[in-house]
Amino acid sequence: MDSTDLQRQGYSVAALREMARRILPRMVFDLVDGAAGDEITMRNNERALAEIELAPKLLAGAPTRDQAVELFGVKLTNPVIIGPTGLAGLLWPHAELATARAAARFGTIYTTSHASTSTIEEIGAASPGPKWMQVFLYKDRGITADFTARAAAAGYQGLVLTVDNQVVAGRDRDARNGMSFPLRWSARNMLDFASCPGWLMRMSRTPNPTFVNYGGRTSIGAFSHLMIEQLDPDIGWNDVDWLRKRWRGPLLIKGLLRADEAREACGRGADAVIVSNHGGRQLDGAVATIRALPAIADAVGDVMPVLVDGGFRRGVDVVKALAFGARAVMIGRPHLWGVACAGEEGVLWALELFRREIDRALALGGWDGIAKLDRSIFFERVAASPLVGSANSSGTDT
Repeated sequence: MDSTDLQRQGYSVAALREMARRILPRMVFDLVDGAAGDEITMRNNERALAEIELAPKLLAGAPTRDQAVELFGVKLTNPVIIGPTGLAGLLWPHAELATARAAARFGTIYTTSHASTSTIEEIGAASPGPKWMQVFLYKDRGITADFTARAAAAGYQGLVLTVDNQVVAGRDRDARNGMSFPLRWSARNMLDFASCPGWLMRMSRTPNPTFVNYGGRTSIGAFSHLMIEQLDPDIGWNDVDWLRKRWRGPLLIKGLLRADEAREACGRGADAVIVSNHGGRQLDGAVATIRALPAIADAVGDVMPVLVDGGFRRGVDVVKALAFGARAVMIGRPHLWGVACAGEEGVLWALELFRREIDRALALGGWDGIAKLDRSIFFERVAASPLVGSANSSGTDT
């Protein structure tokens, strides 16, 4: 697909999603698009953002609009960062390498998933752009220590500790599609794959995706058993202390939804927190991240960066998060839909969509830069509402 067709057909993140739905086998699309349980949290992430109303300042004037943001000494062109997403190599050959290159071209950070289908080292060498590495706290802490050491050796600047993955979640779409590990082949699955000849042709030219960071080319089936054995529901703050001692660079804790835990993270030496419910893919029924964000930003935003992910599909969504106190927003599904459509160029276009829409929202709102965004941009009724997690909300810090 050339860039003209990509931009014409993929005129929004939602349009990219629809393109990806047509391109990918159903079970592969649902693996990315789906969430845990009844998918309530995933839908609420988007719904909560949509319910927030803005009050533009129409005669303020915003002839130029600055989107630049700095994180840990790195200046980014805009506040959208690529978050960690596993199994991207099922969507496009060497998808992680393509995405890292696109992030560098755009001027933002790429976060490597522990479950990438290219190695930590290959992704580190794929582009000169800044990169962070995701890690889990496993029962065998040696695995975590090894990932941390490899990331440091490969030049990663930040370490993202994901803490909301204590057990393997149940995802109904995967169960319905037979997307188990190892895959249970059926006539339905084979017909599903055969209905996507373009995807099949691309994938046939590359090795079967495997979890290459775990002791060679760990198969998908073996990886599933590894996660069941190694994910640790008994992780605690002492484990964060253990990791803090082993990583000298910025340490970001991802998966927090409570102000008290954000304060604890700050006290334990974390350098940032990422307000996240795993895109609704872990605990279904968890609070929408935009609702949890304000109390966390009030608690620690003056002393450390607060980032957020979950449901961001438009540039105006990013504007809302920044006004609530986020320093930057991480995206997951949007860049995966982009890479599924057109590889590196698809990711670059997804990022460009956010950049254009943020700029348009700033212009229409009368705000001349993201540094000027605060809660005064909200319609008064919404700004004061406990539904979006104000500092006085009883539901965000208990």
